[in-house]
Amino acid sequence: MRIINLFILLTISSCGVNVNHNYSIDISKTNEYLNNGNIINLVINNPSENALSDLIFSIDSVEISPKYVLNNKLGVNTIKASFKVDDENFIIQKNIIIYSDTKPKLYTYKIINEFDHDMNSYTQGLEFDKDFNLYEGTGQYGFSTLKKVDFKTGKVIKKIFLDKSYFGEGITIMNDKIFQLTWKEKIGFVYNKSDFNLIKSFNYKNSLEGWGLCNDGEKLYKSDGTEKIWILDPINLTELDNFSVVTDNKIIKKINELEWYDGKIYANTYQFNKEVGLIIDPQSGKVEGVIDFSGLKTKVKQHPKLDVLNGIAYNKQRKTFFVTGKNWNKLFEIKILENQ
Repeated sequence: MRIINLFILLTISSCGVNVNHNYSIDISKTNEYLNNGNIINLVINNPSENALSDLIFSIDSVEISPKYVLNNKLGVNTIKASFKVDDENFIIQKNIIIYSDTKPKLYTYKIINEFDHDMNSYTQGLEFDKDFNLYEGTGQYGFSTLKKVDFKTGKVIKKIFLDKSYFGEGITIMNDKIFQLTWKEKIGFVYNKSDFNLIKSFNYKNSLEGWGLCNDGEKLYKSDGTEKIWILDPINLTELDNFSVVTDNKIIKKINELEWYDGKIYANTYQFNKEVGLIIDPQSGKVEGVIDFSGLKTKVKQHPKLDVLNGIAYNKQRKTFFVTGKNWNKLFEIKILENQ
């Protein structure tokens, strides 16, 4: 079995340390792409050959043994080592990536219907409520909106504009409230669904930006442009936890619009060169499916402001998905099908 040795010189921090020691963490592993359940072996690369003492390895502040069976969150994990050399304290660290142990299934789509969609809508969020009314959040400074739409005709039933200082992003509906994100302003809004009156605003804490939003009936899930999806309390909107979106060989960044369906998160993404969607396990962050949406963009009016696929909503009554894009003149009703 081939052993892959990784040597990366990392920053050493200690009081009065001589940086010429060049200590680093050396990881021996048996697989190119690490998965939970794999064994790693940790040692300190010690060119000075000075005696080390009080050596402790840890991941996320939890002490681990030098021979360690991975059992951690998917994505980037930081291994730290603390030790002494001649009574000097050293702390060094190194990142590893834990990937999904499952290769994503491939999916395609079948168009069921096509409906008119406002070509001026820079779609950022799309969702049906329990009565199967369609709501849409749009972006761009000075043009961001929240609106209720008759999806069969494209007619706007109700609409409000956000202040021109906000760039609207994803939306979700829970307990007769509409939650809407903004992009870089680190603020979100909660509205009464019936009249769009503002109930309150909330601030982001650790998440970087506002991108996509969905809910499972109990918690909100928020993407921020990185590989992370954040879990939010729907009452006080605090960020409870997060997970990274990963495949069997890649960390997926730029997760965009989100939709919750059948215990999974369906997501649009900027990551790939073609139009794709992801099916994500919210318990682990692993990508269980990749949906090839290529060809949809060619079916809409081609114009200078035409942008990417963004907007995915599930209609429980019709048992179909609805998808559109930024400045698309069509809303597509589709079935998602596994490739045979």
